[in-house]
Amino acid sequence: MENQKWFDEMEARIPKGEVRTRFAPSPTGYMHIGNLRTALYTWLIAKSMGGKFILRIEDTDQERFVEGATEIIYNTLRTCHLDWQEGPDVGGPVGPYIQTERREIYGKYADLLIEKGGAYRCFCKADEGTVPVTLPNGEVIKKHQCSCASLSKEEVQARLDAGEPCVIRQKIPQEGTTTFSDVIFGDITVPNNELDENVLIKTDGLPTYNFANVVDDHLMGITHVVRGSEYLSSAPKYNLLYQAFGWEIPTYVHCSPVMRDSQHKMSKRHGDPSFEDLLAQGYLPEAILNYVALLGWSPGGEQEIFSLEELARVFDVHGISKSPAVFDMNKLKWMNAEYIKAMPPEQFAAVAEPYIRQTVKNPNLDTARIAALLQPRTEVLTEIPEKVDFFDELEPYPLHLYEHKKSRVNQELALVVLKYARAVLADLIKWEDEGIHAVLVAIAGQLGVKNAAVMYPVRIAVSGRAVTPGGAVELCSILGREETLFRLKAGILALTAERTIRNEEEDDF
Repeated sequence: MENQKWFDEMEARIPKGEVRTRFAPSPTGYMHIGNLRTALYTWLIAKSMGGKFILRIEDTDQERFVEGATEIIYNTLRTCHLDWQEGPDVGGPVGPYIQTERREIYGKYADLLIEKGGAYRCFCKADEGTVPVTLPNGEVIKKHQCSCASLSKEEVQARLDAGEPCVIRQKIPQEGTTTFSDVIFGDITVPNNELDENVLIKTDGLPTYNFANVVDDHLMGITHVVRGSEYLSSAPKYNLLYQAFGWEIPTYVHCSPVMRDSQHKMSKRHGDPSFEDLLAQGYLPEAILNYVALLGWSPGGEQEIFSLEELARVFDVHGISKSPAVFDMNKLKWMNAEYIKAMPPEQFAAVAEPYIRQTVKNPNLDTARIAALLQPRTEVLTEIPEKVDFFDELEPYPLHLYEHKKSRVNQELALVVLKYARAVLADLIKWEDEGIHAVLVAIAGQLGVKNAAVMYPVRIAVSGRAVTPGGAVELCSILGREETLFRLKAGILALTAERTIRNEEEDDF
């Protein structure tokens, strides 16, 4: 057989004796949630079993290739800390790890498959040789049936010499059945006459996914293959390829899809978010990854928050469900909030600062102190700018905000409180939380009201908001003496003017 030495050398490169998994995305744009879950489960299998995680770029579908998409893949995996031990950028013993750089490999193995009787050259045009076939369940499928498989070597060579274009198709026996085993779905048996003889090598010499992934998985020593359940129907054809070559079949793990709802798969075309979209919406990568891990996999027990290291310790493929998983944005938001609350304060301050600075331009304001107020009250980071914009500038606000039945505050009491507060705070020697708190509590005592009846109107005056991150003391402390006194005066003037108007209206009446 020609090239036997080359084949022997290729086979000799295959690593043995270790668990090896691969994530093999196509560079067609964004990283959707299903893809990220596949990457995560693949990584977890390798980590939990002491193996290696390999990154391979499947770019043979050049029509769908998107410039920059490979970098999106790299950046996503790095952001999620899914480190790979072999890949296009780090190399390895079984490269290249980009399929378009392996064209020669596929061509030679396709020729070998023809010699072994598992494939043939097909000279049919695109619209030739396809016939409808009715399955036992009544379903009608289209299959390729032609006489090219029966051409002699001489006839094939003559047509090649004449320049006729051809593809290489898988040759499938029409008798018997093919059985494959999957960790999630068990054993599945398919009649061979239901399997189509798909193209393995296109007229441009590049392989289809059906052929390239089998050749690459074998030559890279892949022991476990994780992919979507939409590939279940193709698995028998993959097994026939492995059998024709005489290769060992890897362990299959087919995962059911991630759904938008009970009827529809998640789809970017329908507005469902990709990983990049979720980051842009203010979700933490750790929270996204944790939530994605639980989309169709159960660790058992009540725990839901897992670090990546914890996931690697407890992950078991047998916990993956056959049922599709529904992506719940509310559950993700809850989980993101839990991650935010658990962050070390200095880490959250660093993460929050760019969002704070979107609306807080004053360089004298302490963003770390603002972040400390936000941390227990933030679900997603993109909420932050709107929560804190009042720190930079006080916008006009309705005076009815000063009315609060629970605290027994009305505009008349609010005016009295603000006048007291401004007068006493102006003389406060040291501007800090404890001193501000003591002053406001003392005013409540003097007026014979609860502390809340003083804190509430002061908070409204300095923020113009009914809901704020933090109370009156914290807000005054962060704003500083000058700005706090200015805002209290503005509140006093507004309430005084309102009272004057009311008195005039009553007199007129």
